Amino acid sequence: MLKKLRGSILLLITAMIWGTAFVAQSEGMNYVGPFTYNAVRTLIGGIVLIPVILIFRRTPLRKTFAENGGSSAKQTIAGGICCGVLLFIASSFQQSGIKLTTAGKAGFITALYVVIVPLIGTFFGRRTSLKIWICVAAAVAGFYMLCIKEGLNISKGDLLVLVCAFFYALHIMAIDKFNARNADGMVMSCIQFFTAGLLMTICMIVFEEPTLSGIFAAKHTILYTGIMSCGAAYTLQIIGQKYTPPSTATLIMSLESVFAALSGWLILSERLSIKEFIGCALVFTAVILAQLNIKTKPKQTNGEDAYEKEVS
Repeated sequence: MLKKLRGSILLLITAMIWGTAFVAQSEGMNYVGPFTYNAVRTLIGGIVLIPVILIFRRTPLRKTFAENGGSSAKQTIAGGICCGVLLFIASSFQQSGIKLTTAGKAGFITALYVVIVPLIGTFFGRRTSLKIWICVAAAVAGFYMLCIKEGLNISKGDLLVLVCAFFYALHIMAIDKFNARNADGMVMSCIQFFTAGLLMTICMIVFEEPTLSGIFAAKHTILYTGIMSCGAAYTLQIIGQKYTPPSTATLIMSLESVFAALSGWLILSERLSIKEFIGCALVFTAVILAQLNIKTKPKQTNGEDAYEKEVS
């Protein structure tokens, strides 16, 4: 029970960081291209994690990776590379799409991973209860009321963000899979940042013309999103998902859109309409209901997954 609560709290903090970082991310696009922005902030996220891993780990990496015949090390490296590739694709489509659509539509469409994750899980045989599907429907309705302020016309930017939502869903599923294989969460997170950062740097050089002056002009937003949104939040996501089923985890993390709207209201004095407040309430309610009556039971498998989490 305490582990479940810990996981939920970590994912809630993740959503809060992502929500407050959305404004900074949009602001940074005024100075640099999407690949440049993502490359710099993602590499910063990886660099920040190195001293954290070295200083705060209770068990030395060599001892951890020596367990189970070195399988933990293999799963950690494979997980980091796999998650890094998915993070690169998702982030690139999101940054490109944000430039071509409204912030409201981008927030709503990105949050559709809350539906895509259980759909993918069902396709691969993971059981998702009726209660979770009801919570997903309520959350989507809440996102619509919160984010969409005009007619839902599909543009090129909307389609790019929709592709982003699909790959974020795959990213969440990949984390769940490698967590079940005893990958080291913090090291896997660090590897994913350097993997994604390297791919973004290559695209930056090929497709953009980055300048030091542009990067320096966006330094405050890059540092905030690099240290907090990448280094802190994505690591908390990996650790939090160890104790939370993917369908429930997506509902909690999807609160980022709610936190983005609320932070704009509290910090920037942006006004929220009654419809938007109702949307926030719907999403919060869906997340709370999804957390109730979660049971964990043993599962007999081929050895890859140590357990199965069932949502009643």
